[in-house]
Amino acid sequence: MTSRFTETLRRQNEPTWSAAVGHRFVRELCAGTVADPIMVRYLVQDHRFLDSFLTLLGAAIASADTFEARLRFGRFAGMISSDENTYFLRAFEALDVSPAQRTEPKDTVPTEGFKAIMREAAATRCYAAALAVLNVAEGLYLDWATKAAKPLPGNFVHAEWITLHDNPAFAEFVGFLQTELDRVGPQQAALSSDFFARTVALELAFFDAIYDEEA
Repeated sequence: MTSRFTETLRRQNEPTWSAAVGHRFVRELCAGTVADPIMVRYLVQDHRFLDSFLTLLGAAIASADTFEARLRFGRFAGMISSDENTYFLRAFEALDVSPAQRTEPKDTVPTEGFKAIMREAAATRCYAAALAVLNVAEGLYLDWATKAAKPLPGNFVHAEWITLHDNPAFAEFVGFLQTELDRVGPQQAALSSDFFARTVALELAFFDAIYDEEA
């Protein structure tokens, strides 16, 4: 039986994928033990590429070859612009993050990399390129979030970030992303593999960078 294209890409990017899914940050988040300064650094950096992510979703809408796909991406962009962005703002308030704390720290190298690869994929105007980045950005988060033990942490800053990536609607969207890349990716295999691999590496580097100041 022939493997799905997305399964092949994931296998090609082991052990990096599993290292990201099982990262110290993920383990501490799911246990509710992430120190506030670590969580602040993570959220400040993660929120910074929301603009580039919306650009990528816009490119997926523009390059998709079916109306149904455009509708799905449009609905997801609406969720990112509302529920997810609102979570960030509520989390910043709960963690007493000042405007200066949100704007003054420089982007980490992986944050710069994420912004760049999302805009690079968007600029290709290639549906497969956009899908490759999205399959990692969303699929890897679904992978670790579904492994979180129940009950979830009591702090909403931890628990809600998990549930945003472990709920039926999100799982369905990730399944859609996989099906779409399975459909169009093999015709752009080298391009898809390149964007997929670079995004997996950035996911692991992004988690690592959150702890760099401790070293």
